[in-house]
Amino acid sequence: MKKRILSILLIEDDRIEVMKLKRVLSKNNLKHDLVEARNGEEALKILEDRSNLPDIILLDLNMPKIDGIEFLKVLKKEPLLKYIPTIVLTTSNNHNDVKECYEIGIAGYVLKPLKYEDYVEKIERLLEYWSINEVIHIL
Repeated sequence: MKKRILSILLIEDDRIEVMKLKRVLSKNNLKHDLVEARNGEEALKILEDRSNLPDIILLDLNMPKIDGIEFLKVLKKEPLLKYIPTIVLTTSNNHNDVKECYEIGIAGYVLKPLKYEDYVEKIERLLEYWSINEVIHIL
């Protein structure tokens, strides 16, 4: 089965988490394109360029300026952005966060495991799943 290269917008303020994701991509020879934003405000600026929208968004919830839930609320109100699959990638297992994110319209909620090996496995599976999915490109 042919997998496509994904354009990924990673919204994460923790540099260590960014490095972990990059390491998984590099060590597993995954050629996905990664764009980084340190918070929701920066991500919204990146998304202003409607000619270069990501295939998926990986979103942390706990960030400065605009946090993950506020970002989701803005994203899902935008006609051209609301279809971008957004996967929450966070340490928060708060039931209210999970519920609110799904009510807003996320495509998935993944807890960051403590063990690096578990993290690698989750990221590999997540990216494999989305690389075979059809995504909507509206312009």
